[in-house]
Amino acid sequence: MPQHVPLSLRAAPPPGGRQPRHDPPHPRRIVFLAHRDLGNPAAGGSELLVDRLADGLTRRGHQVTLLCGGPAAFRDYRVVSAGGQHAHYLRARSAFARQVGDCDLLVEVCNGMPYLAPLWHRGPTLCLVNHVHTDLWRMRLRGPLAPAALLGRRLEHWALAGGRRHNLLVAVSPSTAHALHAIGVDPGRIRLVPNGVEEPGPCPDRSPDPLFLAMGRLVEYKRIDLLLRLWERVRPVTGGRLVIVGDGPEAGRLRQLAGRDVEFTGHVSESEKHRLLCESWLLLHPSAVEGWGLVITEAAARGTPAVGFDVPGVRDSIEDGATGLLAHGESAFAAAWCTLALSGHRRELMGKAAQERAAGYRWAHTVRQFGAVAAEAVASGAVRGTGP
Repeated sequence: MPQHVPLSLRAAPPPGGRQPRHDPPHPRRIVFLAHRDLGNPAAGGSELLVDRLADGLTRRGHQVTLLCGGPAAFRDYRVVSAGGQHAHYLRARSAFARQVGDCDLLVEVCNGMPYLAPLWHRGPTLCLVNHVHTDLWRMRLRGPLAPAALLGRRLEHWALAGGRRHNLLVAVSPSTAHALHAIGVDPGRIRLVPNGVEEPGPCPDRSPDPLFLAMGRLVEYKRIDLLLRLWERVRPVTGGRLVIVGDGPEAGRLRQLAGRDVEFTGHVSESEKHRLLCESWLLLHPSAVEGWGLVITEAAARGTPAVGFDVPGVRDSIEDGATGLLAHGESAFAAAWCTLALSGHRRELMGKAAQERAAGYRWAHTVRQFGAVAAEAVASGAVRGTGP
């Protein structure tokens, strides 16, 4: 069963509830320190979130800079490269001093390997957490790299729980908030700000034939290999096609594993993504863990229900039995897939419920909530004497 957020956890109001207070009227200089820019070929949900926050805050009158690793693309806000994919972790401090100089708030996007910003930045800092990588370290670094996985896990946990005892942390879901609490973060320092989605616009008709969609970066923890195995059990029952959208280091291996009626599209345009989300019968999300499961909400906004595992993040974005189904094992996932594929009426009801729920999650609301937390972080930093 999904866990409930502790009562002591201060969360931004849910959609439809009391609106958070607005940002102070004067612009603030806000710097995001993140692994990638949205234009990076390896960009995913975390990069989309940062882009929407940075763009939204810019439109609200703030001066926003994104300091990241790898290539830096042009945006309406300033984007600065701090170095290569790995080197920028070591160069972040010097790049900040050289390229930025000062700011009112530094937002460290804590996405595994930390920048340890509170140790070298004198002003207020805020940590944005998509998910805690506790188990992912072991999945990504195996064999001879296992000691590095243990070191990375310990460093991440210390940076989140021990290295920022006076700073606020933004969690994108109740699952992330619980993971932070589990490693020792005081719930009183956690603020909940869920992801949003774009207004989807008009949708084309559903595919007349069974069309199942998986979408995301092709990496280990997304478990597309598991989906391909289950497809061999589901296809004889449902027929149709399985379309896999995305790219990543696992792409070559997954193509070799794929059986009949599987299509890999690679990266697609926003218009093509919209079309596929609208035409699909189901979104399939076999990931082992997520921060929020943004693509699930994107599908929901088009009236497309989802099937996923009852794991952190996914259980936050799928309301089990209402907007989709959560499975507790591989056989249960295949059964849920078949059940919804064969029941058009139930699929339609879930799609409508998913669309209604997704209507409460919009980027404008996310930006307002984040802006309120940013103002709180600056105010609390000034009280402690760490302000600009």
